[in-house]
Amino acid sequence: MFLFEMLDNSILNVALPTIGRELSASATELQWVTGAYSVVFGGTMLAFGAVADRVGRRKVMLVGLVLLGATNLATGFVTTAGQLIAVRAAMGVAAAMTTPGSLALAFRLFDEEGLRVRATTLISTVGLVGLAIGPVVSGFVLAFAPWQALLLVNVPIAALAFLGVRHGIASDREDELHHDPVDGVGALLGTATIVLALVAPTLFVDAGAASLLPWPAIAAAIVTASLFVVRSRYAHHPLLNLELVARPLVSSGLAFKGASNLAVSGLGYLVTLQLQLDRGWKPAAAAAGMLPQVVVLIAGGALIRPLIARVGIDKAAWIGAVTVVCGLAVHASLGRFGYVWIALALVLVAAGMRVVGVVAGTNVMRGLPADRTTIGAAMVDTAGEVATGVGIAVCGTILAALFTGRIATSSWSTDQTAEFRQAVTAAGLTLTAVAAALVGWGIARARRGADRS
Repeated sequence: MFLFEMLDNSILNVALPTIGRELSASATELQWVTGAYSVVFGGTMLAFGAVADRVGRRKVMLVGLVLLGATNLATGFVTTAGQLIAVRAAMGVAAAMTTPGSLALAFRLFDEEGLRVRATTLISTVGLVGLAIGPVVSGFVLAFAPWQALLLVNVPIAALAFLGVRHGIASDREDELHHDPVDGVGALLGTATIVLALVAPTLFVDAGAASLLPWPAIAAAIVTASLFVVRSRYAHHPLLNLELVARPLVSSGLAFKGASNLAVSGLGYLVTLQLQLDRGWKPAAAAAGMLPQVVVLIAGGALIRPLIARVGIDKAAWIGAVTVVCGLAVHASLGRFGYVWIALALVLVAAGMRVVGVVAGTNVMRGLPADRTTIGAAMVDTAGEVATGVGIAVCGTILAALFTGRIATSSWSTDQTAEFRQAVTAAGLTLTAVAAALVGWGIARARRGADRS
């Protein structure tokens, strides 16, 4: 299931220019082709995690896998960018039904920290293989097949996952579930906050700051976020217990996870467009250009356990997160001067992501009570998916704001080329600043927890 999630997240990146040309999509629409999945996924995962704790994780996973297969199959029939965005949003709902519980299962099966790290590393490796091979596979597939084939390949993967869960995982026992009422109001407020916060920047670009349209979206996001916090503090059975989130291990782990996903999503989005549209590489060549990231993501798992053994799991978390920020800074400042700098950025971000993908989630789970591991896993994935949506939204919004004309045309003017390069630099610097702030805050929280202990 984690393989499905990560493969689906990455496989469309290389195809974005092709989709833009065939569906006549604007830069904003291309942003939401990938962003809609992450926004809906991140917005609904906590709610489905709460439902799964009550009705059974296995049941929710099976329903979600059926919906995942059906929505991927539906991509073969889309004819407009709007239809594709709607299908991608439905995929996000389905993925939110299947993901919570995978990390929690590893913590329920193993009590010893070393075994948990090994299990989490395996889960992360499987998922990151999907993240790594997605751009490469899609680039080569586009050389001889339509872009719809990229998502149709997920249908048999969903079917295999369904059979594996159906026959390989026992039904939840009654004593493993609880029957506290689901906080439906909290779920609606949380989802609305995430969606509004990501839609508002797009409205500023499309309508302009002088228009009245973007400002109500900003105001609504602030209101719903405030109401969600109030609801979480005072509800008898809140969707999210803020006292648990405030624990140092939990908050630092979520910050590191957010920074790494922000970097990976934003860098992948920018590099894909940069190689194909600015440098004129064919999709297959652009896919080959992502190979440094592929190698590190796949092979880097062998370094995690020695790193943790040498420096400890807490220090490994912030070392990985700082490496991610360094990779972003390299791309933002030097990426326009040659592919070698792009490759170095890909390596650094992938190396940091490889470490953070394991130790940040492990820290979050370590910081929670044993009976809250499922919601903890949902928080980790939600932080990652929201950060992914933010990364794509930031890059897409800045590109749309600074680039004039259609971005997915066959040729650019000199002015458009300069605008694109300026936009890539601005987007990269913005991502670097946000990721650095998250990492700095996460390190401070982790040290506070260490001082208390």
